[in-house]
Amino acid sequence: MTADTLYHRRLALLGEERERELLCCNLRGIEREALRVTPEGRLSTRPHPPALGAALTHPFITTDFAESLLEFITEPARQIDDLLRGLERIHRFSDCHLEDGEQLWPASMPCALGAESDIQIARYGRSNLGQMKTIYRRGLAHRYGRRMQAIAGVHFNFSVPDALMVRLRSADHCRQSLQDYRTASYMALIRNFCRRFWLLLYLMGASPLADKSFATGRPHRLQAFGKRDLYLPHATALRMGELGYQSSAQHGLHVCYNSLASYVESLNCAIRRPYPPYQKIPDRDAQGRRQQLSPALLQIENEFYSAIRPKQTARPGETQLKALRQRGIEYIEVRCIDLNPFDRLGISREQILFLELFLLGCLFSDSPPTDSDEYAEILANQKKVVERGREPGLELARAGHPYTLRDWGAEILAALEPLAAIMDALRGRGGYAASLATMRTMLDDPEHCPAARILREVEQSDGFVAWGLAQAAKLAAERRTAEQDDADSQASVARLQSLAAQSLAEQGEMEQAESGSPESLEAYIAHYFAQYQGS
Repeated sequence: MTADTLYHRRLALLGEERERELLCCNLRGIEREALRVTPEGRLSTRPHPPALGAALTHPFITTDFAESLLEFITEPARQIDDLLRGLERIHRFSDCHLEDGEQLWPASMPCALGAESDIQIARYGRSNLGQMKTIYRRGLAHRYGRRMQAIAGVHFNFSVPDALMVRLRSADHCRQSLQDYRTASYMALIRNFCRRFWLLLYLMGASPLADKSFATGRPHRLQAFGKRDLYLPHATALRMGELGYQSSAQHGLHVCYNSLASYVESLNCAIRRPYPPYQKIPDRDAQGRRQQLSPALLQIENEFYSAIRPKQTARPGETQLKALRQRGIEYIEVRCIDLNPFDRLGISREQILFLELFLLGCLFSDSPPTDSDEYAEILANQKKVVERGREPGLELARAGHPYTLRDWGAEILAALEPLAAIMDALRGRGGYAASLATMRTMLDDPEHCPAARILREVEQSDGFVAWGLAQAAKLAAERRTAEQDDADSQASVARLQSLAAQSLAEQGEMEQAESGSPESLEAYIAHYFAQYQGS
């Protein structure tokens, strides 16, 4: 990265005072997941709280796989303070409407789990869209089990303004349309991200252990940690490993990021191609309900569990692949970040600052195509850092050669220093360089990593679940007592109450407008999947 002439040329361009303003309008968004848990540290079996609105239609408060797995979605923001304020408002509103003493579980790995059937698949009502979303989750349950789907994380959405893309295109003497240049640039960012995201797993990994119930009935190599927990001594992010969002069925799926066309075609083939083990899943249950959307390797593109995704806002009823093919990439979604159980919002300001630096570094750097050998290296590096990231002297593979994690990480951080200086000069707050300094401390000493801190604190507690409950109560108290503007707070509550009511009404209108017959649902699904034939 240090010898990357394109990177240094772009830094020199954007370091000029008249060009620096191009970096001030980046858009950021957060999607934060959190399980609802009982006061005893068990997974809630209660339905989605009605006061939070309809999970199908609410723009900011929904659910992921499970009925108890909340997902908070912020509006895109150009200022980090606005982003965090928006996320805080959603948290506070939700805290106030949890029932029977429930709390938001603070960690990525779940609380104590009972039988698989205790994990209730999310329900979205009787509309065709709502039923399709539930069928998709039913398929996930059959394919991967429900426990894996109880894992939570943070997704970070990011884009740069078109004005910056126009300036870079001009500097590159490129004649592509803006849409094509933007798309090619984001695909280059994604390739570089894949090469380097092991560093994020090390620095932000916060899932080194799990309650024993999480591994029930599954083969694993975890070791006992106290009486009730399992761990690996040097693990960072088990959520991103074999027990988490890694599918053996998808190991043979080589998704190509060398162009948007190759990416779309890779996923399109996986969605259209039947997968023999999934063909054995019964089409219907005893009640006549569909058990999956299709017997293909992927039901829809969301089933590809990647660390990063190119995104385009899809229109109602439109597939993500069709949206990407027709309108190019609008933003990227980072999906490999564990919940930060020490921050009341699940992600800290410092982490966001570093993520922005990291992504800009990936965007501005030279990004050659990826071949099958490098793809295998990327997967091997991910596995090593997930399971052994804090191991002294750990070596990773880079273009066929061994590099220690520490040396390679130090090179990446050093290359980001001039970019941090540019961003701090623009913002005038010094936060970017400070975030780099914090990450450098963790790189120099693994004991400063979140994963190591979690293990120390759990060891001093009565196990992971007891620690998680205490941490959940502490963070909820911090959210209650955090300084806030009374007028802003009242307006925020009123808006979220209104959105909750509107979302319930909208879902009702959708259900009333559709017949609700099996034929109507089958026609809806067939029409949706017909789009993959043309993607």
